[in-house]
Amino acid sequence: MEYRQLGDSGLKVPVFGFGTATFGGKGDFFRAWGSSDVAEASRLVDICLDAGVTLFDTADVYSGGLSEEILGEALSGRRDKVLLSTKATFRMAKGPNALGSSRHHLLKACEDSLRRLKTDYIDIYTMHGFDAQTPVEETLRTLDDLVQSGKVRYIGCSNFSGWHLMKSLAVSKQYGWARYVAHQAYYSLIGREYEWELMPLALDQKVATVVWSPLSGGYLTGKVRRDQAAPPGSRQHQLQGQEPPIIEELLYDIVDVMDEIAAETGKSLAQIALNWVLQRPTVASVIIGARNETQLQQNLEALEWQLTAEQIAKLDAASDRKPIYPYWHQRGFVERNPLPVG
Repeated sequence: MEYRQLGDSGLKVPVFGFGTATFGGKGDFFRAWGSSDVAEASRLVDICLDAGVTLFDTADVYSGGLSEEILGEALSGRRDKVLLSTKATFRMAKGPNALGSSRHHLLKACEDSLRRLKTDYIDIYTMHGFDAQTPVEETLRTLDDLVQSGKVRYIGCSNFSGWHLMKSLAVSKQYGWARYVAHQAYYSLIGREYEWELMPLALDQKVATVVWSPLSGGYLTGKVRRDQAAPPGSRQHQLQGQEPPIIEELLYDIVDVMDEIAAETGKSLAQIALNWVLQRPTVASVIIGARNETQLQQNLEALEWQLTAEQIAKLDAASDRKPIYPYWHQRGFVERNPLPVG
């Protein structure tokens, strides 16, 4: 297992982390992802640890807290062997203060996560989304207090816009508070918007990228093609309209190239998609999920080889699309505004 630095911190994380949104299956949305109980979750944790996957990612909102509870049980007796990452911000109960990144909500959310995870500290505590109604100073002061208390060791953000992240980093610097060392973001062959602004920002400010949904909700596994709709019962079929948006023609073009590379390498489309994202700038870790042991083992095999430069170039060309303004304009000024990719 390869380990990479988590942004501007001294923490090293495995290039694959395991996402536990499939634990619990409470409610229609999360049931479509998976419904692992404690016994199956424990087996998946065993496989991960054997492969060197020591980062486990969850969130309080996953199955209404049940994912955290199951993960806590599955890690019983081996907390010291892993890095725990969880998230807060989204609504967990009724009431005007049961969501967001206010001091009131975050202090309670952190205590609740600690209890469900059966631990006294969280390695990486991430804001699941940006709360525009809470002052950035209030959020970051609260997070710094949690770090100072020892309940949280590092902080991260997720799904932020460029200005959200940059303002947060500036406030942390101004007051000497803990800063976001990682941005957990959607990034894949079919979803490369992260490269337009957030990746250059991450390079400049030394913020690591922790990728979620590198297979775009399963669309990059080959289950959906020009002449093949999502099969009944699949996550893509059950969650149409609730997953990341997909441009169908772009997806089909990407899958065509992936098919060619699969024939050359003997690897699955999922392994090709994971291998591609592992080689992108700023990426420290890629969160993979699995409904069962077979899926997990197949995903882990993406670490056993590397795409060639020529294969990467083919995938880049197939998945590239003209960005929105001002990014298309910036592409014309590469002499003084070099872009990391594309």
